[in-house]
Amino acid sequence: QVQLVESGGGLVQPGGELRLSCAASGFSLGYYAIGWFRQAPGKEREGVSCIRTGGGVTYYSNSVKGRFTLSRDNAKNTAYLQMNSLQPEDTAVYSCAVARPEYCSSSNFHPDEYDYWGQGTQVTVSS
Repeated sequence: QVQLVESGGGLVQPGGELRLSCAASGFSLGYYAIGWFRQAPGKEREGVSCIRTGGGVTYYSNSVKGRFTLSRDNAKNTAYLQMNSLQPEDTAVYSCAVARPEYCSSSNFHPDEYDYWGQGTQVTVSS
C-alpha cells in the first residue's frame, strides 16, 4: 500500500523551530521529487519547498527561503523539512507529496503535478 505519513508538527513559539518528517511506505522515494505544501485556513495551498531525486536541486518559496531546509534520506525512505525562525504566518497544515522529478523547479512546482499525498500535520506558531 502506497503511503506517505507526515510527523513532527505541533505548537511552537515565534522564533522557534520544528522538524517535519515525511515517511514513505509501499514505494521508493528515491525515484520521485518530494514536495512540501501548506494550507492555512481560508487560503490556497502553497508550495513551500521541493527536492529532486538526488537532492541536488532544491527549491524554496520566497516566504521560507533562508529559514527552511528540505533534505531527503533515500535509504530511510524519508524526507525532512527543518523549519527555523518560525513566525505566526507559518501556521498551516503541512503536507508532503511526490511527483516526477521534473516537477521541482522555480518554474515548475505546482500541487496539481503531485500524485501521492500524506494526511498532513498541523504547525501552529503562537505565543
